[in-house]
Amino acid sequence: MGRTAANRAVVLGGSMAGLLAARVLSDVFEEVVLVDRDRLLDVSEPRRGVPHGRHAHGLVARGQQILEEHFPGLTDDLAAAGAEPGDFGHACHWYFNGRRIAPADTGLVSVPAGRPVLEAQVRRRVQQIARVRFLEEHDVLGLRTTGDRSRVTGARIQARRAGGSPEELAADLVVDTTGRGSRTPVWLEELGYARPEEERVEIDLAYTTRHYRIDRDPLGDAQAIIPAATPEHPRGGLFYRLPGDGDIYELSLTGILGDHPPTDPEGFDAFMRSLPVPHLYEAVAGAEPVDDPVKFRYPASVWRHYERLRRFPDGLLVMGDAVCSFNPVYAQGMTVAALQSLVLRRHLEHGRRPRPTAFFKDVAAQIAAPWELAAGSDLGYEGVVGRRTPKVRMANAYVARLQAAAEHDPELSAAFIRVAGLVDPPQALMRPRLLLRVLRAGRAARRAGTVPLRRPRAVADSH
Repeated sequence: MGRTAANRAVVLGGSMAGLLAARVLSDVFEEVVLVDRDRLLDVSEPRRGVPHGRHAHGLVARGQQILEEHFPGLTDDLAAAGAEPGDFGHACHWYFNGRRIAPADTGLVSVPAGRPVLEAQVRRRVQQIARVRFLEEHDVLGLRTTGDRSRVTGARIQARRAGGSPEELAADLVVDTTGRGSRTPVWLEELGYARPEEERVEIDLAYTTRHYRIDRDPLGDAQAIIPAATPEHPRGGLFYRLPGDGDIYELSLTGILGDHPPTDPEGFDAFMRSLPVPHLYEAVAGAEPVDDPVKFRYPASVWRHYERLRRFPDGLLVMGDAVCSFNPVYAQGMTVAALQSLVLRRHLEHGRRPRPTAFFKDVAAQIAAPWELAAGSDLGYEGVVGRRTPKVRMANAYVARLQAAAEHDPELSAAFIRVAGLVDPPQALMRPRLLLRVLRAGRAARRAGTVPLRRPRAVADSH
């Protein structure tokens, strides 16, 4: 069968979502062309197209499972690259409001690979697929369509070199995985379609990251130390060793609603000391900084509701952050992209051009639970504007109590990690057995005279 446009899929964007889309499409199409503005091949450093790539990243448990399904042996490859896997319930030391949840056997695999390392390993696997071709350092100018604009038939691109001129890349299917800056809403409007509705949760988050050379092991039996931000203590952090770099450790601090970790060394250290646990400051005490702190700002979580559109051109799909971009502190983005790759695989079973409306409906079903977790948790911060339903208020109050009870209860720790890892749905935390354990822990704390968690001050709902 010849490599004609009728047997070609084009993926716009070499993100993790783009790589996973290319992997799935290669099972169906004779040729898959992945287009990106960056240089991709043989790149193991943070790249411009992933501005968050210089900061702490996490792949939660369900993401690891799906990546291993797509690329058997990938976890072993990551281990060989220095990202030795462990059990999420032991390898990650989670602290909430200054208290570590109890270690637990979860059977879920934690791989401590930063974004550049993980992406490079996945990209190498995709590069080995004969049907996939990388078109690096090309800008995407727009879409190519039929005369009546009812079907997308390719993309207009241009090489990012002197003298580069626009060209058309014909395709039977185009998949937009260009991330938060996706131009698809604009292109739809230009083609006479409606833009998708956007649901936004403004959080004004920032990461500030610094790297250290440490000639001792400050982690012990941990892969990572994570004092998680909460409404009670809204500053957070993540500390772990970079895979393959021996004695280089990465420390990312997070702050929300404009309370951002400073980029001057003194301010960075002061912010670090303000966390409810001293572990990060102790870990880097006396260490040699190898760079200055660098900041990344994330203004809002955004869900573009393509599933609500009544009309959409055939031959075009949208995936990854181009559909929904999550608060990165919850480490959901790559895993939700992986879940969407399974949706794409199912829809490709019915033909080379999935029906966009049906595809987006199924994608939305995969986004709903992670969005409930992330957006609902963010609404626990009194300065975040949004509608706080009774369900959101109850869930946030209950999770805070579960986290407190998990300090002495491995079963609660394991249940929380499974939900945070997108293995179980959020409602799994409300199972009667777990509810009873949380209630018993609360009663025991009151009998012991333990000061209960202060609930955030009430905030008027914003409609």
